[in-house]
Amino acid sequence: MSGTDGRSDAGTGDTDAGGIGRGGGDSARTARGGGDAAAAPTALTTPRGRRPVVAALMLGMALAAIDGTIVSTAVPQIVGDLGGLTVFSWLFSGYLLAVTVTLPLYGKLSDTFGRKPVLVAGIILFLVGSVLCAAAWNMAALIAFRIVQGLGGGALQGTVQTIAADLYPLKERPRIQAKLSTVWATSAVAGPVVGGLLAGYADWRWIFLINLPVGAVALWLVVRHLHEPSRPRPATRPKVDWAGALAVFATGSLLLTALVQGGVAWPWLSAPSLGLLGASAVLAALTVVIERRAAEPIIPGWVWRRRTIASVNLALGAMGLLMVAPTVFLPTYAQSVLGLGPIAAGFVLSVMTLSWPVSAALSDRVYNRIGFRRTAMIGMSAALLILLAFPLLPYPGEPWHPALLMLLLGAALGLFQLPLIVGVQSTVGWAERGTTTASVLFCRQVGQSIGAALFGAVANGVLAARLLDAPVDGLPGDLDAVTRALEDPGAFSAAATDHVRRAVDAAVDYVYIGAAGAAALALLALITLAPRRFPIITEPTEAAGTAGAPGRQDAAS
Repeated sequence: MSGTDGRSDAGTGDTDAGGIGRGGGDSARTARGGGDAAAAPTALTTPRGRRPVVAALMLGMALAAIDGTIVSTAVPQIVGDLGGLTVFSWLFSGYLLAVTVTLPLYGKLSDTFGRKPVLVAGIILFLVGSVLCAAAWNMAALIAFRIVQGLGGGALQGTVQTIAADLYPLKERPRIQAKLSTVWATSAVAGPVVGGLLAGYADWRWIFLINLPVGAVALWLVVRHLHEPSRPRPATRPKVDWAGALAVFATGSLLLTALVQGGVAWPWLSAPSLGLLGASAVLAALTVVIERRAAEPIIPGWVWRRRTIASVNLALGAMGLLMVAPTVFLPTYAQSVLGLGPIAAGFVLSVMTLSWPVSAALSDRVYNRIGFRRTAMIGMSAALLILLAFPLLPYPGEPWHPALLMLLLGAALGLFQLPLIVGVQSTVGWAERGTTTASVLFCRQVGQSIGAALFGAVANGVLAARLLDAPVDGLPGDLDAVTRALEDPGAFSAAATDHVRRAVDAAVDYVYIGAAGAAALALLALITLAPRRFPIITEPTEAAGTAGAPGRQDAAS
């Protein structure tokens, strides 16, 4: 435990020379004496060396960001070659599970041993998994190797975000975070295109091999240009809480398996679902016991005892929940209700990724004036209204109707997410930043998994109810099956097709209402738990100047 575990998040303290602390903003104080800030490196790199490091971070993030979208377009070719139609969903579920459950471990390791070795290991593991995926001989092998990829992807996602915060002082962090957001936006658009071209004109195995040159360049840049100054050697050798890591991994694996497969591979109230949920609850209790006794726990208690971190974790978990509505159900709505093709349906969703990074890049002009909490509340309030507007769209409507809402939603969420991530990273010193960042990303990932399970059940329940009085018999009651049936023009009569389309429209409307409820939960977490002023730590290097440039004032923000 760090020496700062018992400190308050009340947000008192001296304000700095810049925007934070003025006009209802956030308070700042310089960390002195013991604790994590004293052990922090003076700088990761000099300003001259930032560009290659930033390039490495963007390439590393691109590996993780493009993975899901590029694989999804090649699923028909993969299944046609390897078989395994009934289990192909584990190509995505296995990867997501591995990423999510390893985030806390990588966060703690980066705080204990440094960011560079964790990032290097993550890139290597991801590339090894990519090579193995390209050499897979059946679907079971490919799923296993996707999990290996996910083990590397967990290190990439958490460590890249942490290094980005280490690399820049608080005033300049929106710049790097906006660049990383742009990577995600570009990947969302480029992934399906690249995956489709490779699967159609080459071989699906190239969607994994293409990772090798990108990862090799990222690895070389990290090894060559990322420099972590030596820290004071601890009196005792750092201990890794392997028992806690195993407990967290087992708990997360069982819980995510239950959430991902429940209602898909087996009914929710079946023995497999109840067994997995019950076992995950028992393991969760065991994890708490192990972590309380550990000297250096993987998930320290202060992650939940500090109001700022706890509120951000819950708020971003709720955001992960609501993100399921646009990312999972909007393409179905666009194809089944609006009658668009896959590419046009993808465009309706991709406009959200255009406004998100722009909004994120400009968010510092807002939170420098009114603070992190208020800025995030404005963003989520706007998102709540936009989500509630979706069920009011006319039937069948025009494609630009949902596209406009998604453009606005991306702007609202950019104003919500980035201030919270930058803010919470700025409330801890170097030795706690990896754990804090990993906890935020972990909660967001778990929120997405819960959202997929919850909203999937809602959509299928609404659809089944609406199809009870259909003009024809024998209609499937599952949203995926209905969507596939609608792709065949001769599957139903004109009246039946219209009835089914209206049923899908109603199902997606209820999902967006549920997403609005998740937005309300995010707002509630900020209103009731988050301190009015984030207790910003200005570390000695930031107080003196930008990394490697002493004398420059970086107190603003």
